[in-house]
Amino acid sequence: MDAMLPNELSALRELVATLQDTLQAAQVENKLLRQRLELFLKRYFGGTKNESLDPKQLELLLAGLTALSAPTPVAAKPTPVRSTAAPRSPRQALPAHLETELVVLEPVEVQQQPAGWRKLGEEVTEELDWKPAKFIKRLYIRPKYANADRIIIAPLPARLIEKGLPGAGLLTQVIVSKYEDHLPLYRQEKIYRERHGVTLSRQTLCGWVEAAADWLAPIYREMKATLVARDYLQADETPIRYLDPDVKGKSQSGWLWTYSQPQGDVVFDWNVSRSREGPRAFLQSFRGQLQTDGYGVYESLARERGEELILIGCWAHARRGFHEALGEGRAAAWLVGQIGRLYAVEKQLREQNAGPRLRAAMRAWQSRPILNRLRRALEVVRRRVLPKSLLGQAIDYTLGRWEALTRYVADGRLEIDNNLCENSIRPTAIGKKNFLFIGHPEAGQRSAVIYSVLGSCRRHGVNPAEYLQDVFERLPKAKTSEVKSLTPAAWAKAKRKAARQSVEATPLTTAA
Repeated sequence: MDAMLPNELSALRELVATLQDTLQAAQVENKLLRQRLELFLKRYFGGTKNESLDPKQLELLLAGLTALSAPTPVAAKPTPVRSTAAPRSPRQALPAHLETELVVLEPVEVQQQPAGWRKLGEEVTEELDWKPAKFIKRLYIRPKYANADRIIIAPLPARLIEKGLPGAGLLTQVIVSKYEDHLPLYRQEKIYRERHGVTLSRQTLCGWVEAAADWLAPIYREMKATLVARDYLQADETPIRYLDPDVKGKSQSGWLWTYSQPQGDVVFDWNVSRSREGPRAFLQSFRGQLQTDGYGVYESLARERGEELILIGCWAHARRGFHEALGEGRAAAWLVGQIGRLYAVEKQLREQNAGPRLRAAMRAWQSRPILNRLRRALEVVRRRVLPKSLLGQAIDYTLGRWEALTRYVADGRLEIDNNLCENSIRPTAIGKKNFLFIGHPEAGQRSAVIYSVLGSCRRHGVNPAEYLQDVFERLPKAKTSEVKSLTPAAWAKAKRKAARQSVEATPLTTAA
């Protein structure tokens, strides 16, 4: 074969070099795509524990591959193993406040000849039972009287819904069932009709929910005013679908924004978008430190407000990125371990029930050196990994928010993460899986009002049914000045005070 000309040989070398570069770029891209695919499978299909579809099979389908399922090997018959289960713990005593029903079982012989037997003692067997809830019909009977001058009749007591059916107990049942037990109104309608023989249409129940939210609105506004007057808040947001009458045929995405203070109230705010206009309006009068994830709306709002609004980072969100990158090598595992050391300090502080001053001192002593070591490691590892890799993205997220992430060390009031605020959103997530969407944009704020009241009840250890029953009975005759005493925080405080006074007033008895 004739020898190649120099220019042809040079062209071939350039072509080979180009192909090698293309291959290398394709391999890198393929690796990144496979990492994202594995992350997608882990997040949305529950890893290998999902029974509906094996993620490995789905991965083959998404990659455009076909594979024959290998026959499942027959498992060998397991050898019987002696049970090593721990003994059952003793049964806990039943609550003292339960209604007690006594059933005395006399022997047949005693029933026939009671005079021939002498009682030696008795054995008591405890049983826990359930009596289904029931509807009652209450009739207000108002006799009319007359004298020579006029006719009189007693006025009706103030009611939640004028000329409406529901009493405080029924309205409480509907609200708690929908927003605490996550039973949509159509299911409640079915339960009332089939189990109790009472027909209440969904439209009627919906009207009652609207009326309940209107009654609770002043309490909601009082909670919000108290919350934004603080100087430290946590914030988060969650999507929820709603129906817009102007858009036929499909639901729209709305957002419930959540604001809370650790161990304090939680307040939801409804918006039809995820733009910064919602938090901008809600936080208009707030001055202080706001703890959030890395969503750009909060960062934009902080830049706009300057020193009035200081962002505090969330280590739970930072740690999540490194945890997702664990498959990329030992560096990610080491970084996750260092963040775990930060959380170990926080666990120790919780166990000691430490106050703000002790928390700040312990963090300065133990957490600050960990953070310094972590910062140096992040900068080193960053130079060794691809920016688009999961580990590279996690490092960029953390270093880009380093100042916000480390502010918690100097202030013992601050939390290491935003998890308390995130946890308050969980009931709404369960609810929207059951009722799928909100029926109207205006219903979104009504849901925010009710979720705020019930969420704050949980924060303060209050039974929501007991609280709503009492508040619904008091609201129709309450004055505006009494609203402060009806918030879940004030209600819980008053109940604890009454319990203490009751104990102090109980006379001591001595044995004879």
